Amino acid sequence: MTDHANWSAHAPFRFAVGIEDTFIAHESPGQRKLDEYELTQHYQFWDHDLELVAESGADTLRWGIPWYRVEPEPGKFAWDWVDRVADKISSLGLTCIVDLMHYGTPLWLDNSFANADYPDRVAAYAAKAADTLGDRFQAWTPLNEPVINALYCGERGLWPPHLTGSRGFVQVLMQLTKGICLTQSAIQSIQSDAAFVHVDAGFRYEGETRPLPLELMHEHRFLAMDLITGAVHDDHPLTSWLQANGAGDIPLAWMLAHAVEPTVIGVNYYPAFTTVRFHADGTTEPVEAGTAGLENLVRAYALRYGKPVMITETSRGGTVRDRQTWLSESLASVARLRSDGVPVIGYTWFPFLALVDWLYREASTPMDEWLIQMGLIDLALTSGGGTLERRPTPLLDDFRRATRNRIPPVRSAARERRP
Repeated sequence: MTDHANWSAHAPFRFAVGIEDTFIAHESPGQRKLDEYELTQHYQFWDHDLELVAESGADTLRWGIPWYRVEPEPGKFAWDWVDRVADKISSLGLTCIVDLMHYGTPLWLDNSFANADYPDRVAAYAAKAADTLGDRFQAWTPLNEPVINALYCGERGLWPPHLTGSRGFVQVLMQLTKGICLTQSAIQSIQSDAAFVHVDAGFRYEGETRPLPLELMHEHRFLAMDLITGAVHDDHPLTSWLQANGAGDIPLAWMLAHAVEPTVIGVNYYPAFTTVRFHADGTTEPVEAGTAGLENLVRAYALRYGKPVMITETSRGGTVRDRQTWLSESLASVARLRSDGVPVIGYTWFPFLALVDWLYREASTPMDEWLIQMGLIDLALTSGGGTLERRPTPLLDDFRRATRNRIPPVRSAARERRP
């Protein structure tokens, strides 16, 4: 079983990689299925991919379960493939942080996250996963990036259940956070000392934000984590906004009564698009924020929640040299943070392989036109056009060398959680 000391600020530093695992299985006119494992041929080459992970020097892997495939019908599970993967990950000596939910729901769950049964359904699936795989997997992410999930599914209407506006955002967010709390409780009933790495996208905002002013947008980015940790009381800056957009007193009281405690706060940061600038005319643009943005964000999460922090996603697109530069610069930031007493316990290059841009879902052009080379391993179609060849880059060697370097210890205890 998991010893929580292994996830403390004074445990050995974790070097991780992650395999992109977005699963939006629903199709409709103008919207294709988006299963990253299928598109990148991880279902086909998973054994080789995991061997490459071990070759990278990583000791930890972020890897997700495709819920829609393992539970093709309500209550009927098919674990064969996942079971083989779990055996392989274990045999390689890797710690797996399991992504139980990376956006999509099974096709049979009508109305997706808006279905009243979603929180109980996802918790039942999580319990089955822990019961089936718990001898090999002991670290869990109940749901990746709940704020992004609520934006895409509830505010912008891009993914099921295709809700829009602030009320749609709040409806989906309340369902997601309730599901997260039930998921953690379900797993803990089976694995009493399981570790929970709660992961969210780390937004940063600049400019004239709307409909919320800038100071409330800064609070908005933490809203999912605040809900699941029981921080949304009557005096929370966004309580009245939540209530005005459909979160009633009973659901908010339920969240307070069923709050859960993360073992680790996972922060996802991308230097080229995590920071967003709002313009007076209502348009937005991503802003390059580099290591200053990374350090600002990690400090904010560490101060707010008083928990160890792990960088659970970071990388950048572009040339191999661009990626090499970011690896060096971002690890230097980690060293500075730890030397300043910020309890950063791990670093994840994500994705390990190239990924397929989410815009592929709304496009009609071939998959290879949407490949984004952000990984340690590039993907390229072979001359026959049917197979995605795995092409290790010099970044793989750089990452392996980095795992052998000494990361400075955390100099002082983590700060207390903000009242």
